[in-house]
Amino acid sequence: MSLTGLSQFDTTIHATNTWLKELEVRLGWEDRHRAYQALRAVLHALRDHLTVDEVATLGAQLPLLVRGIYYEGWHPADKPLRERKKEQFLAHIASALPKGLGIDVEEVARAVFDVLAEHVTGGEMRGIQHVLPVELRSLLP
Repeated sequence: MSLTGLSQFDTTIHATNTWLKELEVRLGWEDRHRAYQALRAVLHALRDHLTVDEVATLGAQLPLLVRGIYYEGWHPADKPLRERKKEQFLAHIASALPKGLGIDVEEVARAVFDVLAEHVTGGEMRGIQHVLPVELRSLLP
């Protein structure tokens, strides 16, 4: 049975729920909203550290709904950010997550990158790795 009456929307809702469920499992959470917040925070931090070309290349491989999350609020004029340190990258993610929940931000980043690697091509993951600063590459699978 169709949720929306449009197969493209039903497909992206299903794909997005799959990503969120995989993230919940990897993190040991049972909270879809928290998984969404984690996905959004990491995708935004990643996006802001990629070149404009790489942002577009990755965006083309994301499900429609995830793509909307990824591009939400993006201002490419001042990107990529010049932060080179893993701590700065993780602070970028932490600033977008709810406070006081005892969330291990590095674990969240690694889990989102694992889910991303399951759903985009290996070539795309290598492209991301190629443009990220060396310290940030250690977070990728």
